[in-house]
Amino acid sequence: MDPETSKDVPPGPKPAEDDPDHSLVERMARFRKNPFNFAHELSLFIRGVGWRSYDNVIGQPCFYPAYSENLKSLVMKSPILQQKLSQLTEARLKVEEEQHLLDSDSPSYLQDKEIRKTQIISNLVEITQDMLDKMMCKMDSKPYLRSAYYGVTQLLTRAYSSIHVSQKEVKRLREVAKMAAKEKKSIIFLPRHTSHIDYVSLHLVCYCLGLTLPVVVAGDNLNFPVVGNFLQSLGAMWLRRSFGDDALYPTLVQSYLDTMMQQGYNLECFIEGTRSRTGKLLGPKFGILSFYLDSVLSGRTDDAYICPVSMQYDRVIEVDSFVTELLGKPKQKENLADFLSASSLLALNFGRIECRFQEPWSLKEFIKEQQARIPPETEPRDTRVRILRTLGYRVLSDINKVSVVMPTALVGTVLLTLRGRGVGKSELVRRVDWLRARINANGGQVSDFQDLSTSEVVDRALDVLGSQLVGRVDGLAEETFYAIDRFQLSFYRNMTIHLFISEALIAAALYTRVKQGGGIATQSIAEPALVENVTFLSQLFRGEFIFPAGQGLQRNIEDAMAGLLRDEVLSITPSTDDQTRTVGLSETERALGRENFDFYCFLIWPFVDAAWLGAVSLFCLVPPTDSSLVWIDMKRVQDIAQLFGRTLYHQGDLSYFESINKEALKNAYTRFQEEGIVFVAKGAAAKNGPTVRLAPDWLPQRDPATGQIEAHGRLWDFVERIAQHRREGKNRRDGATVSTRVLALAEKLNWELFGEVEDSDSEGDVKGQVPLKRRTRRTKL
Repeated sequence: MDPETSKDVPPGPKPAEDDPDHSLVERMARFRKNPFNFAHELSLFIRGVGWRSYDNVIGQPCFYPAYSENLKSLVMKSPILQQKLSQLTEARLKVEEEQHLLDSDSPSYLQDKEIRKTQIISNLVEITQDMLDKMMCKMDSKPYLRSAYYGVTQLLTRAYSSIHVSQKEVKRLREVAKMAAKEKKSIIFLPRHTSHIDYVSLHLVCYCLGLTLPVVVAGDNLNFPVVGNFLQSLGAMWLRRSFGDDALYPTLVQSYLDTMMQQGYNLECFIEGTRSRTGKLLGPKFGILSFYLDSVLSGRTDDAYICPVSMQYDRVIEVDSFVTELLGKPKQKENLADFLSASSLLALNFGRIECRFQEPWSLKEFIKEQQARIPPETEPRDTRVRILRTLGYRVLSDINKVSVVMPTALVGTVLLTLRGRGVGKSELVRRVDWLRARINANGGQVSDFQDLSTSEVVDRALDVLGSQLVGRVDGLAEETFYAIDRFQLSFYRNMTIHLFISEALIAAALYTRVKQGGGIATQSIAEPALVENVTFLSQLFRGEFIFPAGQGLQRNIEDAMAGLLRDEVLSITPSTDDQTRTVGLSETERALGRENFDFYCFLIWPFVDAAWLGAVSLFCLVPPTDSSLVWIDMKRVQDIAQLFGRTLYHQGDLSYFESINKEALKNAYTRFQEEGIVFVAKGAAAKNGPTVRLAPDWLPQRDPATGQIEAHGRLWDFVERIAQHRREGKNRRDGATVSTRVLALAEKLNWELFGEVEDSDSEGDVKGQVPLKRRTRRTKL
C-alpha cells in the first residue's frame, strides 16, 4: 500500500501535491484531551488497518515468526565464518600438540585428534551461536511492531509536534527501494547522529512509507535491561565498542552483515559513530563502513545502495547533557533509570523534526570510479584505505547537501553573531531574513516556513528555545532579546557553519588587518597573503570542519570570494603594477558598520579561540629546568587545559566560553600530533589511556636565571600566528602584557601538573618513557 495515495494516511493532514515537504507524523490524540480520537487511533493500530498493518512492504520480508532462526542459519553457513572456525580449530590443535596434550607417539593419535577436533568445533559453534544471538536483530513479530510503533509515536509526539519529509525525496527513495527489492539489494541508510531520537525517527519514517525497516548497527552500551530487548526486537543489532583481541568476533560481524546484504535487507549505521556534542557534523568513523565496503569489494555481495540521511531538530533533547560532557563531566553510562527519568522531557515543546534523504547511489559503481582514479601500481591495502576514506567523506558531503537549517538554528546563529548585549525584534527578523537568503545562495536549504511570516517563525523558534536559552527584556520601547546560555545556543549555531566555512576563514584572514584600524589601505591585505592565511587556518581546522568536497582549497576560496564580492562584503583593488591585487572591505560594507563581515568572523572566532587555547596549554607541558621530557596522561593534560581556559575566560583573555569544550581541545591536540608538535603514545595496559609530551624541537626555552618560560621560539610563534586571527579584546591589545599574564598562569599550572607526576613517582609503561627526575623546588607563582 502506498501511503501517498491511500485514503488512510499516517497521522497528520494529507499534503497538497505541490508542497515541497509535508508532515509524515504529527501529534497523536491524547486520552485526557480527546478520548474518542485516542480510542479510535488505538483501535486502528490494534486491528492493523490500512498502512498500520505493515503489509506488502517494499523490500525483503521481515517481522514474521521464523525471521531470526532463518537468518541465524544463513549466517552460520557463511563461507568466511566456516573458514575462520576451521582456522581457529587447527590453531588450537597445534597449540595442544605443542603442549603434548595429544601424544603423537600413541597408536590412537589420529583417532584422538579427530575426536578432539570435533569437540573444539562443537565448542566454537556453540560460542559463535551465543555471540550471534546477542548480536543480531530479532524482527519476529508484526503485532509487536505495530504496538511498539503506536507506543513510541505517542511518546515522541509529546515532545515533537511532527516529522517532516520532502515529497520529492520520498518519491525518489521509494522508486529506488522498489528497484532494490527487485534486485535483492540492500539500502544502507547513513544518517548523521545528533540524538538518540535518530533511531526512532528514521524507523517511524520507514514504517509510514511502507519500507522494510533497516537493521540498526548500535553500540552495546544501549543494550541495558528491558530497553535492550525492546530495541533488538525492533531492528537493533548490538555491536561491541571494541573487538579487542577476539579473533572470531570481527569475522562473525562481517558474516552477519554479508548475509544481510546478500539477502537484500536494509541496514543503518551512523557515519559519525557517536552523537555530535557540538551541533556540527563530526568526521567519519570507518569501522562499520569498512565491513560494508569489504562485502562489495570482495565480491561476496554484488552491490548495495548508499543513502545519506540528515535528521534535524528544532531542539535536541540531550543538549543539556552534551554541555556538561563538553565541560569535562564524564559521560554517564546508559541505564533504565536514566531512560525512564528522561520521560519527563517528553512533555515539552521541542518543535519539529526534519528527515531528508540524499539520492541513493550504487556502492559498486562508486568503487569502480575510485579504482579508476587510483594508479594501478598502488598496493591493494592502500587502494582500499583510499576508497574507504573517500567513501566516508563523500557521505558526509552528501549529508551536508540535504541538511535543512531549522528556525531555532537561524535564531541561535543570529543571536551569537551580533555585537551588543541584545537585539530588537525587528532587527532579529531582518537578520534572520538575511541569513535565510545567504543559506539559499550557498546551496543550503532552510526549513519550509509554509504560510508563516518571518516574524511568526522567529516567535515559534524563541518559544522552542525557551527562556533558559534566550532572555527577553520587558518594559522597553521594543521587544528585546539576548542570549542567556551561549554555550547551548552555540550547538544550534554550529548547524549552519558548514555553509559558510570558506567565507568565515576569508573573513578571519582579513581580520588580521582590519583589527589594526586606520584607513582603507591599512585594513587591506595582498591577495597572496590572504590565501596564505586561509591556507593556515584551513590546515588548523582540518579535523574540525567538513569542507566542500571534490574541488580543493583553491576552488573553495575562489567560490567564497566570488560570493563575498557579489554581496559587496569585500572589494578587490588592482595593483599599479598589475601583479598583486589587494582585498579589503567594500564601501558598502563599511557603510553598514561591518555587520555582514562581522557575521562571518563571529562564526569562526570561537574555534580560533579554542585552537589558541589548545596551543597555549602546551606551555603547561614544558618540563622543569632540571627534568627530562616525560609522558603525561592526556586526560589530565586536557583537564588542565580546560581549567586554563576557564581562568582565561573569567580574566578576560578568552572571549568565548564554548571554546573550552572538550571536543575542540581533543581536535586541537589531534592536529598538534599530526603536525609533530606533540608526541602521543598509549600505555601497554588496555586500561591506560594515551599519554602526551612536547616534541623536542618545539620545546620553549627557560630563562637560565629565573627558570621562567620565555615568550619566543617555535611554539610561541605558532601561538602568535593563531592569535592574529582572534577577536580583539580590551585586555589583549598589548602583546607583551598578554605573554606575561598568560605565561605566568601556564607556569602555575605547569607546577601543578609536574608536581603530580613527581609525587606519583611512577615510570609508567609507555615504551620510551623517561622518568621525571627530582628537581629543586621553585617558588609557586
